[in-house]
Amino acid sequence: MELNATRIIAADRMTVWAALNDAETLKACIPGCEELTGSPDTGFAATVTQKVGPVKATFRGEVTLSNIVPGESYTISGEGKGGVAGFAKGAAEVRLSEADGGGTALHYDVQAKVGGKIAQLGSRLVDSFAQKMADQFFERFQTRVEGSQAQPPAGA
Repeated sequence: MELNATRIIAADRMTVWAALNDAETLKACIPGCEELTGSPDTGFAATVTQKVGPVKATFRGEVTLSNIVPGESYTISGEGKGGVAGFAKGAAEVRLSEADGGGTALHYDVQAKVGGKIAQLGSRLVDSFAQKMADQFFERFQTRVEGSQAQPPAGA
């Protein structure tokens, strides 16, 4: 399955870049994320619980960053196993650019693959779920980054 979209975030590019590389921010934005440890340099380990149709599973997986161009782009790749529920693996090309009218345009192209019981649910259900998860992640990410921009400096 393939997903792609662009979101305009009301923050400068380096703020968005820092958030994309921050484990605490990523954990808060990934729907169902129970644990996220690691760093951009060493990779991340994650535990995520999700329900896809009638199948509920806890996925444990690894995420790595590659093709890193600081402040501009990277490739994020990961694979998670959910026991009898199956597996999910994929990669996303993430690019940042200046948005017309200010802010940062965050563009992503995702390619993902699922197997096991989850794949047996049918591509329409799985594709719809994947789109919903991506939308939730980027909505949370946008809200969090833009919210951090609205906070007054400490002591102000």
